[in-house]
Amino acid sequence: MSQVANRRVHVNGRWHEIEAPDDMPLLWVLRDLLGLRGTKYGCGRGLCGACTVHIDGVPARACVTAIASLEPQAQITSIEGLEGDVAAALRDAWLSEAVPQCGYCQAGQIMSAAALLRRNAAPSVAELGRALNGNLCRCGTYARIRRAVLRAADRVRDAD
Repeated sequence: MSQVANRRVHVNGRWHEIEAPDDMPLLWVLRDLLGLRGTKYGCGRGLCGACTVHIDGVPARACVTAIASLEPQAQITSIEGLEGDVAAALRDAWLSEAVPQCGYCQAGQIMSAAALLRRNAAPSVAELGRALNGNLCRCGTYARIRRAVLRAADRVRDAD
């Protein structure tokens, strides 16, 4: 049985006090303990990308990240906390390209795209493919997702 501990976690710019077992996935901390339901459960094995969040700015699969594995000062960002020019550009592009159908994968897709555009506002098609690889879309809107990310990249570059 896993050790239950009181912890402080930094999520979306705020510190939270939680009580959680060492092996509790970050996904369940976000959804069940903090009430942040934008991050989705997909496969539970880190393969589909629906649970993608940022840990210190790097995309990570929350369903396979045990809360005890995080550094005490780790900065966690879920879709609810994604802010700034890149986030705004992605949201606008998502709507302009009519990306969502069922919407289940969207948070993970946007989180992966945001990390890419923060690193590189002019990604090649190959770089875009690598960044989104592993984010599965049940509805098959991959072409619209890629168009939206490239549209957002144009807006981010124009803002600089």
